[in-house]
Amino acid sequence: MRLVFLAVAFACLAVLPAKTAKAQTDSIPKETPDSIIEKEHSPTKATIMSACLPGLGQIYNHKIWKVPIIYAGFGVMAYLIVFNTGYYLDYQCAYIESINGDLNGNYAYLVNRYSSSELASAREYYRRNLELTCIVSALWYVLQILDATVDAHLYSFNINKTLSMKVEPTMMVPVVSANLSGGIKLSLHF
Repeated sequence: MRLVFLAVAFACLAVLPAKTAKAQTDSIPKETPDSIIEKEHSPTKATIMSACLPGLGQIYNHKIWKVPIIYAGFGVMAYLIVFNTGYYLDYQCAYIESINGDLNGNYAYLVNRYSSSELASAREYYRRNLELTCIVSALWYVLQILDATVDAHLYSFNINKTLSMKVEPTMMVPVVSANLSGGIKLSLHF
């Protein structure tokens, strides 16, 4: 009987700490206030915002200083499109008047100054510039979307003083010959 009593007492002692530990883990967790919880920064949201309205993704990423640069680029592209379109249309109309033999038309100042082949060449020059400007404008638009996306991905990236890269020129001493040669030295510290 004594052996049974010892076995029951030992079993109770073995189970008691497990129930106590379980009771401690089942306690209600404390909720952190909304002011402490950091909201997740979404690269998808920054991409969509920047695609809908250029610069909006940069504002979402708290990089407001980039917005004037973006709109200055779009302003330059718009100016170049208007400039090249104007000259292209002038030379196009002058070329048509030259081919038709109209020397007193709206573009007589160009028709009387240049030959038909020169007008055609100038027209193609401004057409090519217009097309290139439209392509660069589209690339500028895609670049600002890409910038907003990358900034959103790197939003919570921690950069401190222990992470650095140093690029500096150096003179390398060769092993075989006596001539010195120049080079670039990259130093990574992390």
